[in-house]
Amino acid sequence: MKILLLEDEYTLRQSVKELLEECNYIVDEYSNGDDAFDAVYYNSYDLFLLDINVPGMNGFKLLEHIRKNDIDTPAIFITSYTEIDNLEKGFDLGCNDYIRKPFDLKELRVRVATALKQNLPKSKNDIIKLGFNYNYNMKNFTLIRDNKEIQLSKTEKMILDLLVKNKNQIVSQDMIRDYVWDDYVDPANVRVQINNLRKKLDKDLIKNIRGMGYKLET
Repeated sequence: MKILLLEDEYTLRQSVKELLEECNYIVDEYSNGDDAFDAVYYNSYDLFLLDINVPGMNGFKLLEHIRKNDIDTPAIFITSYTEIDNLEKGFDLGCNDYIRKPFDLKELRVRVATALKQNLPKSKNDIIKLGFNYNYNMKNFTLIRDNKEIQLSKTEKMILDLLVKNKNQIVSQDMIRDYVWDDYVDPANVRVQINNLRKKLDKDLIKNIRGMGYKLET
């Protein structure tokens, strides 16, 4: 998944970028709102992380333009503002969340994963064609093969949903943990759940990328 990061403080911007890239997100970083505005219309993003008080177009104005152009990509404001009027303004403009400076990077990782859940890819009839004659219904989280539904637990459905939304890309254990549980869970439990899911599917649908994570190839 691809994220646009607008933050004029260099050290913070690099720390956030490094964290997100460790989670296998692709990050385009900008320190100026005007440059970020141009990027929005030349690229496709799954999430906007926007500081408010930046050189050029500020974060509020940038999101206002984005929403006026019917771009509904989730947006999180990163800001030191605490006044209720500013919070209300941000939500009125269409942001999905706020995170106040200073913040723990782990908190940001969880908020990013949560916001990305709201950006489900769309296709006709919500059906995504996968390999090995599988079809995935994004609307009701069901996996079909030869007109038969594969019975999955709630956790297995969440894991598969994340893999489908990141198909042909490596998904790390950290990404899976943040997306499915939104809290700490033993890494061994994550592996068990993934292995349970793989046992129900064609063995080559979900590949284990040693030392990096998992990939659903189509």
